[in-house]
Amino acid sequence: MRLAVRTAEASVSTCAMPASPVLGTRSLGFPWSTVDPFLFCVHHRDAYPKGNEEMGPAASLAGRALGQDFDGRDGWNMYHGHTVPGFPQHPHRGFETVTIARQGFIDHSDSLGATARFGKGDVQWMTAGRGVVHCEMFPLLERTQDNPAELFQIWLNLPKANKLVEPHFTMLWSETIPKHTFKDAAGRSVFVTQVCGSLGGVASPKPPPSSWAAAAENEVAIWPIVFEPGAKWTLPAAAGPDIKRTLYFFEGPALHVGGQRFERHCGIELNAAVPAELEAGDGPTEALLLQGRAIAEPVAQYGPFVMNTPQEIRQAFLDYQRTEFGGWPWRSDDPVHPRAQGRFAKHVDGRHETPPSR
Repeated sequence: MRLAVRTAEASVSTCAMPASPVLGTRSLGFPWSTVDPFLFCVHHRDAYPKGNEEMGPAASLAGRALGQDFDGRDGWNMYHGHTVPGFPQHPHRGFETVTIARQGFIDHSDSLGATARFGKGDVQWMTAGRGVVHCEMFPLLERTQDNPAELFQIWLNLPKANKLVEPHFTMLWSETIPKHTFKDAAGRSVFVTQVCGSLGGVASPKPPPSSWAAAAENEVAIWPIVFEPGAKWTLPAAAGPDIKRTLYFFEGPALHVGGQRFERHCGIELNAAVPAELEAGDGPTEALLLQGRAIAEPVAQYGPFVMNTPQEIRQAFLDYQRTEFGGWPWRSDDPVHPRAQGRFAKHVDGRHETPPSR
């Protein structure tokens, strides 16, 4: 069994002038390279066709490596799904997933008996803690039109003290997430979705109670940012010292940061202690900000398990083999809800939740 043992910092290329807020850059691979307290970030964008009776693609799957389909054929992937795209049951321990469903829908089911359907800008924040098995399937609900899907999944580490807390998930419905529109002097707009962290004196919805983000002094921020062509906005400085900040420029022809022009999509590491002037190029532009105080503990990771030592990883495998983290209570590895089911969440305690009406 090969174990990856590392500190949470990864190497960066130095590229900044002394007065620039830019500290360095990171290439956008798959997944995106991240900085402590973040472990992992992926951006999925799939141009799914119309759905069939089973809520899978109404298209031939011939020639696809079903179960491991990541090639982007025809502009979309089945991922690990065989009928419906997505990720059938798989385990996690020792960290959190933050899943931002920008387009399309995600059906969640887990080993604790909780389940949900979310989309249209909703966010699911799940603390795996001591261990949970879950699935994330992407049902194609529309039968008469295409089913475009887009999401971010972000892995946020847990400190050693919280690695083995009880699993928990929180739904941040789109209707409860603050959304800001900032206009520059020319009237061009920048739109910021405040998934986590304070911005302009506005608080975001509360993350799960054991999250590193639950402590305000850690200044964890997750902000998708959309710029109109040529729009300008100044990213404010963080309040406290020792905050790590990365701006992922992933869409658009160019982005100027502190007067430095970036034409190649990349992760831009910033000095969080100073404001950063941002200016989009001559087309629609998008970025994702990830920010937080480093946990600064050793990280041992093997696939879906993230602990502090190789011994703890081995124990995670033993515990999963012995308990299956509660077992799998669903009839299939990839359950989906009926087509007509709206957005909802059913929690472990039986509480049923739906998005608030505006």
